[in-house]
Amino acid sequence: MNKQLNIVHLYPKEMNIYGDTGNRLILQKRLLWRNIDTSLHLVGIGDSIPADTDIIIGGGGQDAGQDVVQKDLKLKAPVLQSMAQDGVVMLMICGLYQLFGRRFITGQGNEIQGIGLLPLETIAGDTRLIGNTLYQTLWGEVVGYENHSGKTTLDDASMAFGTVLRGAGNNGEDKTEGCVLHNVFGTYSHGPVLSKNPKLADELLLRALARKYSMNNLQPLNDTLEQAAALTAKNRPR
Repeated sequence: MNKQLNIVHLYPKEMNIYGDTGNRLILQKRLLWRNIDTSLHLVGIGDSIPADTDIIIGGGGQDAGQDVVQKDLKLKAPVLQSMAQDGVVMLMICGLYQLFGRRFITGQGNEIQGIGLLPLETIAGDTRLIGNTLYQTLWGEVVGYENHSGKTTLDDASMAFGTVLRGAGNNGEDKTEGCVLHNVFGTYSHGPVLSKNPKLADELLLRALARKYSMNNLQPLNDTLEQAAALTAKNRPR
């Protein structure tokens, strides 16, 4: 019997204006190339998250999009928090990264309550932070693209996803980017981020496979094209 990972894409319609759907396609392909099956579930407003979920991904959207999903996300919060404690792997980008924190204050001063899964808060800034990014992480350098006005601050002693080498990161001030708590990853990196960062993609997959099947290594893949794309992105101007 083949191994299989169950992947959930959270709010694929409401929170996907920057192409973050690509992250789920990349995870599926990297599993397929290793003869590991996937089952994909698109979970929108009013939908339930399957109990046997192994990986959850979510993307970015406009402030209005975040407002739309806020109430539904709060209903899903107990399940998400339980899954996070149980080691389910999650990758949240931009808007959903913000909503996984405690709260987001919009440019109009409205407070959008998050689910408090990540130890952070976000306040909309006066200018957008836009451009190519480069971060140093535990999984090597990560290239991406950011486009956000929110300024995110992590709680003291929280673990950032990476250190900013180029770009703004969480807030353009403290050199932090994203947040990691257990198997939950949050970042502002679009791209989609996994397309040029195969080591990060495999880190997520290995964590999910280790949790489900006690696997401790992955079959190597030929990442020549991905590495070339990362080098090109790394050398682009901000």
